[in-house]
Amino acid sequence: MGLISNESSKSRNRLNEIYPRYVDATNPKYMIINNMYISSFIVVDYNKEMTGGFLNKLLSLGIDFTISMFYEKQNSNEIIKKLTYQLGNTGSDIKDSKENQMDMDVMTKAYDDTRYIRRQMQLENEEFYYLYIYISIYSNSIKKLEINKNKIQNIAICNGLTVLNALFKEEKCFMTSLPILNNDKLIKKIAKRNVLTEGISSTYPFLSNELCDRDGVLLGVNAFNNSLVMINRFNSEKYKNANMFVLGTSGSGKSYFSKLMIARNRYFNIAQYIVDPDREYSKLCEKLGGTLIDFKKSTINVMDIRKTTSETQMGYLENKIGKLKGFFSTIFSNMSEEEKSFLDEKIIECYESKGITFDDDSLYKNKDGVKFFKDSNEMPKLEDLYKFLSKDKRLSRLATLLKPYVQGSMKFLNGYTNVDLSNKIVVSDVYDIEEKDLTTIMYIITEFYWDKIKENRGEKKILYLDEAWRLINNNKETAQFVFKVFKTIRKYGGAATAITQDANDFFALDEGIYGKGILNNSSIKCIFQLEEGDVASLEKVINFSESEKYRFTNLKRGMCIMIAGEEHLALQVEASKMEHKFITTDRKDLSEY
Repeated sequence: MGLISNESSKSRNRLNEIYPRYVDATNPKYMIINNMYISSFIVVDYNKEMTGGFLNKLLSLGIDFTISMFYEKQNSNEIIKKLTYQLGNTGSDIKDSKENQMDMDVMTKAYDDTRYIRRQMQLENEEFYYLYIYISIYSNSIKKLEINKNKIQNIAICNGLTVLNALFKEEKCFMTSLPILNNDKLIKKIAKRNVLTEGISSTYPFLSNELCDRDGVLLGVNAFNNSLVMINRFNSEKYKNANMFVLGTSGSGKSYFSKLMIARNRYFNIAQYIVDPDREYSKLCEKLGGTLIDFKKSTINVMDIRKTTSETQMGYLENKIGKLKGFFSTIFSNMSEEEKSFLDEKIIECYESKGITFDDDSLYKNKDGVKFFKDSNEMPKLEDLYKFLSKDKRLSRLATLLKPYVQGSMKFLNGYTNVDLSNKIVVSDVYDIEEKDLTTIMYIITEFYWDKIKENRGEKKILYLDEAWRLINNNKETAQFVFKVFKTIRKYGGAATAITQDANDFFALDEGIYGKGILNNSSIKCIFQLEEGDVASLEKVINFSESEKYRFTNLKRGMCIMIAGEEHLALQVEASKMEHKFITTDRKDLSEY
């Protein structure tokens, strides 16, 4: 008996999840279901010509209600016969009528409407339907219910709809809103109106741009119609790549948006690597159980050659020398062609001293007959290269410039790599790095992440470059490398995200060729509030409407214009209270938490 009683209890609990605990349909003006008041309208008439999306203003009210629409397609041949018969009768009535002018006008109008419908069906192949529309409003109080009903009624009238209170028919109208296709005969008689195919298309309520990708990450809501905006940036059928470009002034909400993406991508177990110049991601990293790279404790050896998927036919050492040119260009300013040639020579000698040559096999060691890629502590360090440069008088200038990275303030780069990138969230905090060295460090981290991204093509991963303008502002080699990342990361199952607040600096180098390249290789673009100068710079690269151009300088905080493939929409970024707590940088919120 105990088991039976227990099962019965469970069954009742399951039923309570489906059936309401309390229903009261005795009041002719509304129903009560579980302390929720529900009242309905029946749409009984429309303007003769309704434009597409005429229901959109209702949908944007922010009121809890449902719109139920029923379409009944009719037999075209039967309808044409009836219309022809009606035309004959109406025409005869008009001819023989001795009624007053008002009655004549009504009959003439009916005759013209009937002739128009028959013509559209015969010549334009339009179909004939009966249309029924019902609106049910929900509220937790009678007072609020009446206020919302008045709002909806006013908007309906302004948009050419005539609505009728469903007095004594509340229950039947409510049933139309349930997914059971119930359209009672009693209310059908009141709501039935005929409409052609063109009119049916105008009832479609979502004519504003929609963006709701399957398996997408929720970013917020469409500011126009409150529909959810969900992006699956790895959907190769919809987007040519998974890259994203985020632009906005300081305080516009771009970093908040980026942190929200990181938090929600974590649910999908996507590996994410972040370059953080302003210490904005450390709290989120801790909350998500990520790895925080602190350069007071961590070392990344820029001379490391790491085992990765090959990008080209180049060998490991040849490929590494190309990357080192980018690194050294950030600290060896204005190198002459002669210095570049001699530097190449010393880099090769430095690797040869560790037994590493252009033969890829030199990077492997044998242990018990099994080949292993050499460890970081078997690679040269900056100190090794510094010794080679110091011995050559022709490179004394370069040796002097490299010395701080070996013995001075930047000596944390002179060591073997001790950073583990096995975590799905890795944040490199470069906040304490001096401004003059920031581009160099950001380049090292990006190159380090890049090798990790190339390891496994089958794994999804995202690289975030905050304040990306610093990487492409004044150094051609680093700009070329970042552009290469955006251009080729798709091949490795990855996505790159450039986050920047200065459009002018982003497009400054070589007439903006690298900034434009990164932008054009980003299928998704999120433009937050901008200064007028940034709008002018952006206008040269992206085609947008005059209304969007105006919006860029007037967007509220946390709102952006999102361009995803062919879609343009206004996105209001939305976070839950828990998410907001760990991603906000607002002083008021921080002091409260």
